[in-house]
Amino acid sequence: MTAHDSARQTGQAGLAWNSAKLASARTLTLNSPDFAGEGAIPAVHASVRAGGRNLSPALTWSPAPADTAQLLLVIEDPDAPMPTPFVHCVALLDAAVTGLAAGALDADNPAGGVHILRSSRGRGYFGPEPPKSHGPHRYVFQLFALATPVALGQSAAALDAAKPRDVLAAAGNVLARGRIDGFYQRG
Repeated sequence: MTAHDSARQTGQAGLAWNSAKLASARTLTLNSPDFAGEGAIPAVHASVRAGGRNLSPALTWSPAPADTAQLLLVIEDPDAPMPTPFVHCVALLDAAVTGLAAGALDADNPAGGVHILRSSRGRGYFGPEPPKSHGPHRYVFQLFALATPVALGQSAAALDAAKPRDVLAAAGNVLARGRIDGFYQRG
């Protein structure tokens, strides 16, 4: 990694997790049967250009509070050589959804109860693709239980067109949240 790259990384401070607006004292336990917390993310979940299949990992979580209206899932890479974390996926989930199977975040065929929004690169899950020889990158899977649904404007089209930062700014009143971090590195 060059000094220029290091200067441009936001690190974890720029994550949705660290936004005061998305804070909560209550926690959800977020896990994946596909990788251990703080462990390596298998190559199958990486982007095609990084040698994977771009298959979103399966996720499970503890029950959300009873008054949850919607769940917000955000996957970010704070180690990307950018001024803000690279957003790999943003999705809104029905409050009744209690887990996601592998591949559930596919933009063309999302799981039931999953509404895929824009990320830093299109729609749907975009697997890890750190620059070659850049070292390990942290991928932060964050789940927020919201008391009110995210709304932008008067139409669903406004929400679908929104940039990730606008969706995060519109989210609020977090009842509980959970996080699991994994790492991926290219040679």
